[in-house]
Formats: sequence, C-alpha cells, structure tokens
Amino acid sequence: MRFFGLVALVAVLAAPLAAQEKWRLMWHDEFDGPAGAPPDPALWIPESGTHGWGNHEMEHYTKLPENASLDGEGHLVIMALAKPNGVYTSARLKTQGLFNATYGKIEARMQIPYGQGMWPAFWMMGTDFVDKGWPACGEIDIMENIGKEPFSIHGTVHGPGYSGTGGIGGTATLTTGRQVADDFHVFGVIWEEDSIQFLLDGEPYFHVTPSRLPAGAHWVYNHPFYLLLNLAVGGDWPGPPDRTTEFPQRLVVDYVRVYADADRLLRRQQ
Repeated sequence: MRFFGLVALVAVLAAPLAAQEKWRLMWHDEFDGPAGAPPDPALWIPESGTHGWGNHEMEHYTKLPENASLDGEGHLVIMALAKPNGVYTSARLKTQGLFNATYGKIEARMQIPYGQGMWPAFWMMGTDFVDKGWPACGEIDIMENIGKEPFSIHGTVHGPGYSGTGGIGGTATLTTGRQVADDFHVFGVIWEEDSIQFLLDGEPYFHVTPSRLPAGAHWVYNHPFYLLLNLAVGGDWPGPPDRTTEFPQRLVVDYVRVYADADRLLRRQQ
C-alpha cells in the first residue's frame, strides 16, 4: 500500500497543473485577530454615511467597532443596531483601491441575519465606477437576502440596460426546512470571460452569459472588480423593519477567499 501511494503521488505530481488543482488562492481574509479589533485596514475600507445608498436604505453606516469588528474566534461581525433615538447603524466594507480581481472563484462563508427589513449582501463593483458610474461599471451581487424571504438567496448582475429591478439574476431556495440564517453557508461565483455562475454551498443555481442579456446590451464583466460586504436596514426591496424585527442583527463572516484559475496563471507565466 505504501508503494502504491508513492506511485500515485508521483503520478499526481507529473499531471498537468489544471488536473492537480483547478483554483489557486490569490487573496483572502480569515478574520483572525483579537476580539474587538477592526477589519484589517490593509484589506478593507469602511464606508460611512446616511443617504439611502441609491435604495432608500435606512441605516447610517459607521466606522465604529460596535458595527464591524472581529469576535476573536475567527469571524468578522457586522452588526446592525437600533439606537434609542430611532436611528439604525450598521457597516459597509469595500476593497476599492486595495484589491481587485478579474475572473476567478470568489466566495465567502457567512451566517446571515434574519428578520423583516434585513438586507445582507456580498457583492462586487467594477473599478471604473468613479469614471463611468453605475450601472455602466457593472455589478455582481454574489449573495443578497431580504428578511421576508428567509429560505432564499439571490445572485444578480447589473449593467447598462439591465439594472435595478431589471437586473438579471436567479434564486436558490433551501428545501431542508431550515432558514438560510440558521446556519453558515458558502456563497460564491465562478466568473469567466463570458460566464458568471452563482453557487450556494458549492452547488450552482444560476448561470448568466452574454446571450442572456437584453438585445443590444453590453457584457461589462471583462475588467477588474472590487469586493463589498454590507448589512443594510430597510430599503426599496426588503421594506422597513417592523414590530417583529429584533435588534441587534449580525452578519457573521468566517472568511472571504478569491481564487485564480490555475490554467490562466500558468499561461501568463509561459
């Protein structure tokens, strides 16, 4: 058996790179650090403000540790709070200017919040947002959930001619009887030149290609994108919290990982 194992190992090492490993980890955050520490400033930039963020959201995003910090157990916790004065606070983080990716496998393992008015999201925006604006820059919503749909998550792309309520997307619905918020799940995409495949726990549930765009619309996913994580409160899609909504609510992130296609990396080196 030991001899067979050695032969098998030699065969694996001699195999083409793509056969050994489809994906090569190129960027990640495991959120290791002491409790109360902020997200790594070398990896994430917190945004702040109260202006609806294009969706009539109700929260005020802050840079305070009470809204985004490590828990000391390998997680980032984004916390939505209801203040006594009626103000909601939360956090929104981005990698803009620090990291961007063009193609690959992008995923996050998270436990989402629950309740009416909650709107967690893990998504990507084209780095030309500042120059071209939205939706010309493109947007890839890797995972969105609204609290009034406790068994479902959504994956969507937005671009010129297919944005907002006209975005092109699909839905994954759990059939186990457990709500999405009951457990950690891995939310991801496999993004290629002419293809974006949405995944829930490694299983594909929606696939978009240029052929699915409206007539005359452009595929705007062939350039760098940066990452975002946020927990919104209220907005046009989820609606506002109501008397059933409990606070605080938490978006708990175990990791965010970005993988490059190993074949693509090999071709660049040749």
